[in-house]
Amino acid sequence: MILPFTGAAVDASIPQAVAHLRAGGLLAYPTETVYGLGGNVSEASVRGLAALKGREPGKPFLLIIADPQMAEDLGLLFNASARALARACWPGPLTLALPGGPTLPAMLRGPEGGIAVRHTGHAGLARLVAACGAPITSTSANRPGRASAPGAEAVLEEFKPEVEAGQLLVLDGGVLGRVPPSTLVDCTQNEPRLVREGAIPRDELRRLVGRFAP
Repeated sequence: MILPFTGAAVDASIPQAVAHLRAGGLLAYPTETVYGLGGNVSEASVRGLAALKGREPGKPFLLIIADPQMAEDLGLLFNASARALARACWPGPLTLALPGGPTLPAMLRGPEGGIAVRHTGHAGLARLVAACGAPITSTSANRPGRASAPGAEAVLEEFKPEVEAGQLLVLDGGVLGRVPPSTLVDCTQNEPRLVREGAIPRDELRRLVGRFAP
């Protein structure tokens, strides 16, 4: 099923999307960068997302949060660098890998020991996550080796069997422009490390934290 997710339709679609997530279903949704795939943060849902995506073991998903307090409520820890980056760049296309989160599934934890989170800059998605009362997982809406889907129709084409089976609910936020993915910074240690340069460039981040670890 595809639900409209622009303008006034956002609030009308949120209850059905929240119910789908709470029942263990998966979503395709627009973000401030690319269309994403995600579900709730239970281990069963994370495993289901990995199977849908065709994700190889050991490559975790990030979490979309509605506000920084949602991350702190899960026991994720912000050091001074993480707080400076979040204060300047959130909501927006910056993903921070944070330590902590002892109750979250181990499959979400990266090799550095942290869990990646982003306070989304997409207003509709932020309202959806707030209505859930908990983060949702996120990965780009594509099969391995293929380009990210730019819109709902492309998601349907890529994941038609899962949509028709009711496993995947698609939120149609229109066709997105070609925006780089979020910038990813590892903040599990005192000195931040730039993992992936994306929508927010290195020089802008360096002005906020001074320098990065090698």
